[in-house]
Amino acid sequence: MRCYEYRHRISFEDTNLIGNVYYANHIRWQGRCRELFLHDHAPQVMDELQRGMTLATTRVSCAYYQELAAFDEVLIRMRAGPMTQSRLTMLFDYSRVLPDGREELVARGEQEIASLRRDNGRLVAMPLPESLRQALVPFTDAPPSVFR
Repeated sequence: MRCYEYRHRISFEDTNLIGNVYYANHIRWQGRCRELFLHDHAPQVMDELQRGMTLATTRVSCAYYQELAAFDEVLIRMRAGPMTQSRLTMLFDYSRVLPDGREELVARGEQEIASLRRDNGRLVAMPLPESLRQALVPFTDAPPSVFR
């Protein structure tokens, strides 16, 4: 199974007064990774968003195992988790890239999104776009029938 990868070099803006990465940045990087995935693999979703579809985050979490600091390089890998007709869970692994090229797992995260559309001022569930479902197939270990 492939993972979508986003590399990030940590700067001082990512850290707190103590010098380690502020915990909320891990969640911000999940969002950036997700958006770059859409840009790279499902750009048609942007058209759907222009026509009133919303991808709303309904749940997010992150478990922290090791601290990160300024100038660490972190590799965020995203893969598709469970999916229903209108919801998708994305799984994230965060690894510090060590100077010798090895990787050290520093955190794991999860994010659930819901596909919604506006109907008379209310948000109602709608199926995930087919372009998104197809783009996710290589990034999951679920059987292809789950994506139809």
